[in-house]
Amino acid sequence: MKNIIIWTSALLLGAVLGWLGIEWLNNLLDFIATIYTRLFQFVAVPTIALAILTTFQSPLLTSPKGEEYHADGASPLGGIGGGLRIFLHTISYTLLTTIAAALVGLVLYLIISPENLPADVVATGQTDVPENLGELTYYDHILSIIPNNVIEPFAKGNVLSILLVSAAVGLALAFIPKNENVQVLIKGILGLQEVLYTLIRALIWTLPLGIVAFAAQLSAQVEAGVAIGSLGQYVAVIIGGNLIQFFIVLPLFLLARGLNPWKVLKAMSPAVLMALFTKSSAATLPVTMQSAEQRQKVRPEVARFVLPICTTINMNGCAAFILVTSLYVMQNGGTVFDLPTLLLWLLIAVVSAVGNAGVPMGCYFLTLSLMAGVGAPIGIMGIILPLYTIIDMVETAENVWSDSCVCAIVNKRLTKKG
Repeated sequence: MKNIIIWTSALLLGAVLGWLGIEWLNNLLDFIATIYTRLFQFVAVPTIALAILTTFQSPLLTSPKGEEYHADGASPLGGIGGGLRIFLHTISYTLLTTIAAALVGLVLYLIISPENLPADVVATGQTDVPENLGELTYYDHILSIIPNNVIEPFAKGNVLSILLVSAAVGLALAFIPKNENVQVLIKGILGLQEVLYTLIRALIWTLPLGIVAFAAQLSAQVEAGVAIGSLGQYVAVIIGGNLIQFFIVLPLFLLARGLNPWKVLKAMSPAVLMALFTKSSAATLPVTMQSAEQRQKVRPEVARFVLPICTTINMNGCAAFILVTSLYVMQNGGTVFDLPTLLLWLLIAVVSAVGNAGVPMGCYFLTLSLMAGVGAPIGIMGIILPLYTIIDMVETAENVWSDSCVCAIVNKRLTKKG
C-alpha cells in the first residue's frame, strides 16, 4: 500500500508539472524520462537472455510433491520436461486471451459503428503516413529473426532473435555432459543474473522519479493539443475494448483459476504502470519479472520462462488494434463486411499480433502494411498517427497485465497439478 501511495503521488505530481507548461522544466523531465527508458531497455536484453538460459539449467522445476520433471530418468536437468509443460500452458493461455481481446474489440466495433470520415480529411491524412512502411513482408520479418552473428540480436535488441539464440544455447548447455568447464560457465551465468536483478531492484527503488517524468511528458503532450476530434468513435472502440479486456475479461480468467484479480493487480502494479509510460513490453520486462517473483510470489523458474515468451507473443492490445483499425480503414474504403469476412479478419489480427515484431509502434506498422496490401485508403493511418501515442500506452499496459495474468495462471496450474 505504501508503494501505491508513493506511485500515485508521483503520477499526480508529474501531471501537474507537465500541465504548468514551463519549458525548462519540461525539457528536464523529458531528459529524465529518456534516461529511465534507456536504462530499462539496457537491462531488458540481458534479462531475456539470462532468464531463458537459466530456466533450462534449473533443477527446481518440480511438482509440490517434489517430483522433478526430467527429460529422462538419468538426466539431472529437470528444466527440460518442466519447461515444455510450462511452454504449452503459456501458449494456450496466450492464444485464449489474445482471441478474447480481438473478440471484445469486434463486438464493441459493431455496437458503436464508427462513421466514415469525409473524403477530403482522408486525402489530407495521406501526407502524414510514414514512407516505405508497407514494404516489409512476413518473409522479411521471419528472416530478421535468424541472426547471422552472435552480436547482432543483442545490438539491435531483436527480442524474438534473442529468445531463439538463448533457447538454443540453453538447450545445448542442458544436454551436454556436466564437466567442470560447463559447471563453471553455468555458475557464471547464474552469478550474472544475480548482479542483473540487483541493478533492477535499484532501478525500481528510484522508479517514483521516473513516474514523475513520464507523467509530466504525457500531461505536456495533452496540454499541447493531442485531441481525439472527429475520430472519437474509433478511439472509443479501441480504448473501450482495452479497458474491458483489462478490468473484466482478464480478471475472469484469473477467477476461473481461483486467483484474486485485485491481489494479482496490486502485486503487478509497478510493471503495469511502467508499461503505461514506456510503451514497451520488452523494456518493462525486468520490472514485470521482479514484481512476479518478489510481490506475486511466482516461482522464479516459472516467471523467468513464461514472461519473456509472453513479452514476445502475448499481444492482447495489438490484436484489438489491428482488427478494429483494419475494419475502420476498409470501411472508409467502401468495404461491406459479412460474418465470414469479420471472422477472417479476427483470425488475421490474432495471428499478426502473435507474430508482431515487438518494436516501437509495431502494431501501427503492421496494420499499415496490411492495409496497403489490400488497397485500403491508408491516408486514415496518417490521421490516426497523432493519436497513437495514447493508444499505444493503454495497449502496452494491457499487454503487460495480460502477461502477468498468464504467468500467475500457469504458476497456479502447475502447483495444483504437480
